[in-house]
Amino acid sequence: MMNKYIDIINKNLDKYLEIVFPEKLFQSMRYTVLLPGKRLRPIMCLETCRLFGGEITNAIPTACAIEMLHAQTLIHDDLPCMDNDNYRRGQLTNHKVFGEATAVLAGDALLTFAPQVITKYSKNLGSEKIIRLLEEYFKYAGAYGVIAGQVVDIESEKTPPENPQEVLKYIHTHKTADLFKLSMRTGAIIADANEKQLNCITEFAQKLGFAFQIADDILDETSTFEELGKTLGKDKEAGKLTYTSLYNIEESKLYLNDLINECMCILKNSNIKSEIFEQILTKIKK
Repeated sequence: MMNKYIDIINKNLDKYLEIVFPEKLFQSMRYTVLLPGKRLRPIMCLETCRLFGGEITNAIPTACAIEMLHAQTLIHDDLPCMDNDNYRRGQLTNHKVFGEATAVLAGDALLTFAPQVITKYSKNLGSEKIIRLLEEYFKYAGAYGVIAGQVVDIESEKTPPENPQEVLKYIHTHKTADLFKLSMRTGAIIADANEKQLNCITEFAQKLGFAFQIADDILDETSTFEELGKTLGKDKEAGKLTYTSLYNIEESKLYLNDLINECMCILKNSNIKSEIFEQILTKIKK
């Protein structure tokens, strides 16, 4: 099922991101969006829609829009003025291929192109539901979401905060968990999930996002370039606030285990049966 979702997402991303004039802009946009990846966020959107009784075809435009938004965050995160990374998913980062100016503009273009995909290809959902989806997108993509997390991440790197635990929670809520929440909440909305179901999947997404980020922090110190496809150890070198810098690797692993178990409990207690979510949790735990 996971591979089926990935094939659907890749096929539609390719269709939505047609190269038109100015070609260099669209080539730059496509470059990062279509890099081989796990497609976790769009998969979460499609799977949540299915779980709550919706048609996954109705969620494809929104799922692809979220992957475009995710790619935008990667392009900007890799820029010299941010994390200054040369590799992403084993390939040169966008600004190394297309230049810094084009990479910035490609990220800006994806941020605004993604919601256009939702409105253009989801007309069958009706205007009321489309407005709800756009409200979710703008909330989690903007100044209350991913961008806020990135700003605080940069600030904490330059000046260690007085309350590092709270700041770390804020960073990873917005930089990581918010896109997981956007993915699952939009999938649930498309499927007409009720408020109780929406709250349940939001709590699950928050904990899953934290688990994913802790695992990423651990791997940044213990993995290899060949395994992750990006430069490792940069967070530690830059003095970034991470779980492993605050709690060390062993404590981070224990907290990761607890979060995985809490996620499993949410699924069980809510009678949500998803092999996809269980596979994702198992992979993060390993």
